[in-house]
Amino acid sequence: MHIHPLITDSQSLADLCERLSTSPFVAVDTEFMRENTYWPDLCLIQIGDQKEAAAIDPKADGIDLTPLLNLLVNNEDVLKVFHAGGQDLEIIFNMTGGTPHPLFDTQVAAMALGLGEQVGYSNLVESLLGQSLDKGARFTDWGRRPLDARQIDYAIGDVTHLATLFPKMLERLRKTGRGDWLDQEMEKLADPTNYANDPALAWKRVRISSRKPDVLGRLKALAAWREIEARSKNLPRGRIMKDETLADVASHPPANQEALARVRGLSAGWKSNDIGARMMEALASAHPLPADEMPQREDRQPGLGKEGALVADLLKLLLKIRSRESNVAAKLIARSEELELLAAGRRQGLAILEGWRFEEFGRDALDLVEGRLAFAIRNGKLAMTRTEAET
Repeated sequence: MHIHPLITDSQSLADLCERLSTSPFVAVDTEFMRENTYWPDLCLIQIGDQKEAAAIDPKADGIDLTPLLNLLVNNEDVLKVFHAGGQDLEIIFNMTGGTPHPLFDTQVAAMALGLGEQVGYSNLVESLLGQSLDKGARFTDWGRRPLDARQIDYAIGDVTHLATLFPKMLERLRKTGRGDWLDQEMEKLADPTNYANDPALAWKRVRISSRKPDVLGRLKALAAWREIEARSKNLPRGRIMKDETLADVASHPPANQEALARVRGLSAGWKSNDIGARMMEALASAHPLPADEMPQREDRQPGLGKEGALVADLLKLLLKIRSRESNVAAKLIARSEELELLAAGRRQGLAILEGWRFEEFGRDALDLVEGRLAFAIRNGKLAMTRTEAET
């Protein structure tokens, strides 16, 4: 494989992208910093196929990234391969308003191959290629210039290994017949709505114990205000106001701006500064959360009841058994919320009752809930047994 020097000019990048546009797939990775900013600070982009690979400096003076972004977002003939690419996709979405498509994520594929849930990249490389990665440059300052040779070698290594990994994983998926399973998962990952941080939905990321509509309404208004403040100042959300302070203010709203000086987590200056005034305006605009926006309880689904909770626990046991038998990560097959909904009587709109998930797990899960399947002990081991259908 040919490794290019660091690309810092537009012509070299355009030439690289023209060659890669004829490849069946490209491996992609990014290096970025976001500890002190709201928006990720893109510091390096690595891309390659089985013939060549390069690192591109997006901070290089005058470099035009348009050919690269077109290859990633607009070229439907080239498959884009990432590992745990959520943050990479977010960066590309922020730059273009779109996401790479078609898409393949090796971390998701690893779950279908029984290699673990959320398997790390270095572990995947060691498992499939038998190589140990140098992690020394992992936490380097990617924003510093000039980048040294070790940083660039480390970064390009990610895509050269990825370009070698992908065909091996694809062959395993073909042999096991599980390639089609992943199509839907990859389409979900590529959905641009995953990466658009809507201020109106920001409150859902904040943990709060209250389920009172007025409290949650204030939380929604405050979280949206914080999101807008963080964006405008390009600061992390927590630098504007920490989650626990946000939840505390929503639960116990101050009577006036002067009272902000007594709120734990806020400086005394909030009682008279502009940001404190804007927060109070957001608080004043809040309305109780409508019934159709109220969150479901995290512990159990509504209407599950004690008996239903026991059934849900049996379903989780069945999932564990089926996951072990099929050598597929349980997380890829079903989520706990789906099992609880099935136990509570839901039969529509559940992924486990459709497609490959139904064949691998959903049919047995439905039979267990409806009394056609039971647990039994045989020769000291847990087993499943069919019961007579009810008449």
